[in-house]
Amino acid sequence: DVQLVESGGDSVQAGGSLRLSCVASGYTYGNYFMGWFRQAPGKEREGVAAAYTGGGSTYYGAFVKGRFTISQSEANAKNTLVLQMDSLKPEDTAMYYCAATDGEPVGSPLSDEMHNYWGQGTQVTVS
Repeated sequence: DVQLVESGGDSVQAGGSLRLSCVASGYTYGNYFMGWFRQAPGKEREGVAAAYTGGGSTYYGAFVKGRFTISQSEANAKNTLVLQMDSLKPEDTAMYYCAATDGEPVGSPLSDEMHNYWGQGTQVTVS
């Protein structure tokens, strides 16, 4: 079974930085998309950033505006997705979820409907 394990959420002051990591295991072959989504209380879940495990393609939500950088790497049959978040704002406060697709579906990598697997979430609080 595919598993996603997230880490890195914390409380920081506005203007600070955080680094979120997600390790995906259980895939046996092929490439897929991995992404970060977030959901704040009372708001819909939105796509933050995504990357293709085959390399080269990254995607960002419009609100990121150059503040976040996503990267992915593979080692020992596991893919790690890292989201470097800089210049954090209070409005970035949310539960952040790692997600991954089953293969290479057609659609926007920032659409949560495209992703089949989800992590438990890690809380980011910016004050």
